[in-house]
Parts: sequence; C-alpha cells; structure tokens
Amino acid sequence: MTGWVNVTRQVLRWLIFISMRLCYRLQVHGRHHIPKHGAALVVCNHVSFMDALVLGGASPRPLRFVMDQPIFDSPWLKWWFQLVGAIPIESERRSPGALRRALDDVSAALRQGQVVMVFPEGRLTPDGEIHAFRRGLETILARDDVPVIPAGLAGLWGSWTSHHGGKALKKYPKRFRAPVSLHFGPPLNRLDADDMALRRFLEARVRALKAAADQDLANLH
Repeated sequence: MTGWVNVTRQVLRWLIFISMRLCYRLQVHGRHHIPKHGAALVVCNHVSFMDALVLGGASPRPLRFVMDQPIFDSPWLKWWFQLVGAIPIESERRSPGALRRALDDVSAALRQGQVVMVFPEGRLTPDGEIHAFRRGLETILARDDVPVIPAGLAGLWGSWTSHHGGKALKKYPKRFRAPVSLHFGPPLNRLDADDMALRRFLEARVRALKAAADQDLANLH
C-alpha cells in the first residue's frame, strides 16, 4: 500500500471515529488487542449498515472491509468504498470465479500486513441475534495463518439502519446519540482449534463479546 493511500485512510479513520462519537454514545473495549503492526483478521456480528463505520472508527488501524458486490457497486457510494479499500465479494453462483478473486484480494491485503474485517454471518441479523457463521473463514486462514480478532457489537439493533421493525434504510431515523458498545477480544490463532471446529470456536467468542457489550448497555439503565 502506497504512503499516500495509508495516510488518506488514517485521516478517514479519524474522521469516521469523530462522526461515530457524535452520532452515538460509543464505548469501545479492547482496542489494544488489534496488533500495532502486521496482518490480522477481525470478525464481528452484523447488526446494521452502520457496523462498518463504527468498527472502522473504533479500530486503531484502518480496516479493509469485505462486503457484498451489489452494495459495493452502489452508484452513489462506490467511490467511498474504493477510497477506504473495501473488498467486494460476489457469490460463485452469480459470478463464476468472483469468489476466488475476492479471496485473492483478501490474501493480498493480509500479505501486505493490513487488517481485514469480515462479518461471518454474511448478512444483517433479521432479529438482533447472532446467526451461524458461514463458510469462508477456514479458506481465508488456510491461505494466510494470521491472528483473528473477535469482536462483539451491541446497541445498533433498533436503528433505522438495522432490520428492526422493517427493512433497513426504509424507515425514518428515530434515535440520536444511542448508546453503543463494542468489545474486541484477544487474538486467536488457527492452531487454537482444528479446522472443523474453527467457525464454531470463533462464533462462540463473538457471542461472548456481544454478551459483554449487551451488559454494558444494561448497566446504563
């Protein structure tokens, strides 16, 4: 990654962080678990379309987000996704070879020492709960055995960018400065679990971190 791209993404990260602090009463725990240098993979539950901004602002380093190709191709936002280095992914069924190209892009980012962020559920939660992680993590880690940072996010379910009360982005915003909690956990290595159990192992860690984030919000009441 060239120097100016890195500086641009660092500046954008600070702007996003400030914006998220203005929009939400944001609590962030465990930022130190993201390594100061070198590659890492961050995995988190997926609550709303604001998740990427919250995580991107809260991280001490710029994150390369893996996101659906149709969203990446949005005529109004594609320039932004390209600027922040989002990695689009398309299903093999829709576009043969697209999944392998996306995995190649993820691998290239990791081998350049960057931090990549994925939502293993593969979609926004329809009910506020964490759903089963999809296949893909094993493939990424089989290619590049990097530390995995689990994260749990709470507080965005109920926002207009979540599926609470109807389709996301199809409702009017009703909340401002809502409390939001994000917990990063200690790094995990692929050797901490065999390949067959890896997804369930990571899913359990994300569930525990989300429970801790939920408790933060409960303590405010």
